[in-house]
Amino acid sequence: MEKQVGRITHFFAKINVAAIELEDELNVGDTIHVKGHTSDWTQDVSSMQIEHDQVQKAGPGDVIGIKVEGHAREHDVVYKVTDA
Repeated sequence: MEKQVGRITHFFAKINVAAIELEDELNVGDTIHVKGHTSDWTQDVSSMQIEHDQVQKAGPGDVIGIKVEGHAREHDVVYKVTDA
């Protein structure tokens, strides 16, 4: 199952980092699925930052930065993959 947790607000292609504005809680260790017009990939969240500080979890309203394996675009939707 997947639950929408946020949207990509910016993608830094040179360093492969996506800025995500969260609508729901996200933790390090969670699996995310990024889906958009040309994007469709899944990865584990190995680390995330808020204002350059490492955090273990973030919630609604936070803008986080994560290193991503795929190419993302602004407005791509970010889903959290859950077991149930």
